[in-house]
Amino acid sequence: MSAPAVDAVLAEHAELELRLADPEVHADAATARKLGRRYSEIGPVVAAARELAAAREDEAAARELAAEDPSFATEAAELAARLPALEQRLAELLVPRDPHDGDDVVLEVKSGEGGEESALFAGDLVRMYARYAERRGWTTEILGAVPSDLGGYKDITLSVRSRTPEAAGVWAALKFEGGVHRVQRVPVTESQGRVHTSAAGVLVYPDTGEDAAVEVDENDLRVDVFRSSGHGGQSVNTTDSAVRITHLPTGIVVSCQNERSQLQNRARAMEVLRSRLQALAEAEAAAQASADRRSQIRTVDRSERIRTYNYPESRISDHRVGYKAHNLSAVLDGDLDDLLAALVAAERAEAVGT
Repeated sequence: MSAPAVDAVLAEHAELELRLADPEVHADAATARKLGRRYSEIGPVVAAARELAAAREDEAAARELAAEDPSFATEAAELAARLPALEQRLAELLVPRDPHDGDDVVLEVKSGEGGEESALFAGDLVRMYARYAERRGWTTEILGAVPSDLGGYKDITLSVRSRTPEAAGVWAALKFEGGVHRVQRVPVTESQGRVHTSAAGVLVYPDTGEDAAVEVDENDLRVDVFRSSGHGGQSVNTTDSAVRITHLPTGIVVSCQNERSQLQNRARAMEVLRSRLQALAEAEAAAQASADRRSQIRTVDRSERIRTYNYPESRISDHRVGYKAHNLSAVLDGDLDDLLAALVAAERAEAVGT
């Protein structure tokens, strides 16, 4: 634990407090939101530093009083026993955090092996994330979707956003969801009652939008317009307002059909594209810095999976951290707290080297 590091955080917290009290700052919503998120992010560090400082002062005072009144010796010993835990807590909070933890996210869910059953499972995953977001007070918005005939999704992109600045926001919770999710169950299309295995892929990245530090050359884009469609392919409006943008150098394709006009859909699709390109650039930089870095699985092969949803045994298993629980129905209804807590704990343990 570094005293200069603590002092720097305390000074930054005080400066942010002053800036957020300035009405002129709130005239720029984006700036106010960014400052609010940072203020919220370092708040726990400030609280832990103040608690530790107070405990040290109380312990020193109790020892001084114990010289005249032995009854204070017990209090001093109790306070001294608390210090290591408080110091460890502050040290953990000072570990450099993921700079995107307070960001909103974009989720892409794609069906894989398993045909219609995989598309139905993709729909189940989307509902799971939507229910979790609802529990957290977040908002979800479908940006573009390719529905399947039975009510699932072949491909869907949605944004998940927090209504207020959060230090541990949407990305902090959902960043572990990227990869292949495998399901074992009897498909609705199975007449013999046999358990099948299929998979859906999830890609998640910070919704940095206009703040993304990437330049996009218009000459690198192919823009297509089409009519928004619902389940079964039926048109849900009568104009070509939906937009699909293909980034030719990378092959990344993003679509947006939720906004009312083509112009609005194009603007939102460009935000998503910039977020995706920034996430790609950061992933490549991290891969170069660490050859054994964990990465999201972008193929949808059911043999490569981060998590299995086993319906016959009502079991959820996360293969990265060895997490298992028999509460599959609750998880699919959005009760992800214990599962995500296990992933956060594993990340924190790795960060502090324990």
